[in-house]
Amino acid sequence: MYTVSQPMRSLSALIISAAMLTALGCKPKEPKPVPTPEAAASSPVNEQQKTAANQIAADYLRAQITKISSDEFEGRAPATPGDVKARQYIADQLQQIGFAPGGSDGSYQQSFDVVGITAQMPKQWAFNKGGRKVSFKWWDQYIAGSGVQSDKGSVKNAEVVFVGYGIQAPEFGWDDFKGQDLKGKVLLMLNNDPDWDPQLFAGDTRLYYGRWSYKYESAARAGAAGAIIIHTTPSAGYPFQVVQSSWSGEQVELPANNEPRIQVKGWLTEDASRELVKLAGQDLDALVKSAQSKDFKPVPLGVTTSFDFKNQLNRSSTANVYGVLKGSDPQLSNEYVIYTAHHDHLGVGEPDANGDKIFNGAMDNASGVAQVLAIGKAFKAMPQPPKRSIMLLMVAAEEQGLLGSQYYATHPTVPPGKIAANINIDGGNIFGLAKDIVFVGKGKSTIDDYVNAIAKMQDRVVTPDQFPDRGFFYRSDQFNFAKIGVPALYLDAGTDFIGKPPGWGKQQHADYEEHHYHQQSDQISDSWNYDGMIQDAQLLFYVGDNIANAAEADLPKWLPGDEFEAARKASQEQLSSKAE
Repeated sequence: MYTVSQPMRSLSALIISAAMLTALGCKPKEPKPVPTPEAAASSPVNEQQKTAANQIAADYLRAQITKISSDEFEGRAPATPGDVKARQYIADQLQQIGFAPGGSDGSYQQSFDVVGITAQMPKQWAFNKGGRKVSFKWWDQYIAGSGVQSDKGSVKNAEVVFVGYGIQAPEFGWDDFKGQDLKGKVLLMLNNDPDWDPQLFAGDTRLYYGRWSYKYESAARAGAAGAIIIHTTPSAGYPFQVVQSSWSGEQVELPANNEPRIQVKGWLTEDASRELVKLAGQDLDALVKSAQSKDFKPVPLGVTTSFDFKNQLNRSSTANVYGVLKGSDPQLSNEYVIYTAHHDHLGVGEPDANGDKIFNGAMDNASGVAQVLAIGKAFKAMPQPPKRSIMLLMVAAEEQGLLGSQYYATHPTVPPGKIAANINIDGGNIFGLAKDIVFVGKGKSTIDDYVNAIAKMQDRVVTPDQFPDRGFFYRSDQFNFAKIGVPALYLDAGTDFIGKPPGWGKQQHADYEEHHYHQQSDQISDSWNYDGMIQDAQLLFYVGDNIANAAEADLPKWLPGDEFEAARKASQEQLSSKAE
């Protein structure tokens, strides 16, 4: 799971608008009580739904995950032969379960152009000051990707400037740049966002400002030549190994338009970063401390660097794969509940210790695709479709920056105002039945009411994100739907497992991240327990079916003051203006 590399202007505008209302003395209204599914019926789930949910079964999930994560599909990297095969297989499965093509042209695939960039980076990245020099070794100490879609990239005698978090957020009164001219510079940045004050950047809940993609976009808007993010495992939420595997090999992007770009997108290990600032006569800990203030100003380090590299460009295409079950209500069938899961992974890379080159991506995200297909089978098993239509959308190039969902969000086949909700699945519970379910983005919309009601029926509790500092809401495909105003749901596996001691669940999550996430070892195993995956997928089926049959007043809404509320209002107003 990674997040988008698209300018944050639209989202920032939404946040700024909310801040302006507060500044003008317009306090957000208290949220009105929204009827939950329980208000409409004695139980949020009827017997027909329970019977249909039995289609979500271990044998089907296991078979789909085994196939989609097999070596046959070569890790499903975008625009590769394995990608083409995997997309066709998923399209065939949609047809087999009885979903119609999602495209108006009768196709199960929404194709879009991409640019693959394989950068040939120097073995050493050198920095100089006053005749002294430090160099950092590719892979072990630095990782970098190209910021340009051209044959060559370069940084010429650029000064390195420490810019703290590299954030400009007027709504928080925060500006790390302070109007300084940063054109042509290489910006050294901290990962994450300020996390010590609950009233500032949501405290330890990472916002988009803390994501690596925002950092590079921020540097580009400032006219910088390059940017280097200081990697630490706590600030990133993952070890440097994830940076190595994710940023090596071909990187895939949507074709460039007129957006500002930097030449090079870099990462340095913490130890290398300490050595770099030491060359400048600075102490990294002291710089970090200085950055933890609204009064921080950029610190020119007096260190310069030149950096040249070549790119191999591959212009091709990939596709989202989608199918539709038309709703049964003549008036409401033009509204949709859209389930998403990304079908891509990292493809073929450097061999691991066992000589394995294929990143199979069984958990991430063959398991998500399998669950969406199984949920589709459940909908088809109902006596009749729900009132609103259901779309199963398997998006491409998520690992390259949510590109498939970004493309769909900017080229939707359904007007955003007609999308009742997005339900995204990125991974699956392979550890067993859980007493809880983790709701990433809990407290943002009235989808909470639906999830709470179904979880209660399952004798489970809904907990907020267990790792709020990692910004998971902005790292998966529901983020692009939220940006166009669609209320979005993203759940993660629980951590309190039945029959297991306290702390066991978190240990399993940590073990997966350390030993399997974005590694060749993310493969299906006989040790997987499908009970929890079935439980979670059934919950998402029930939630989606209830939303698809809900009265207008009960449809999910962003809570007043939420960062995405303005986009939803705009999409609804656009529908109203067209109707007039």
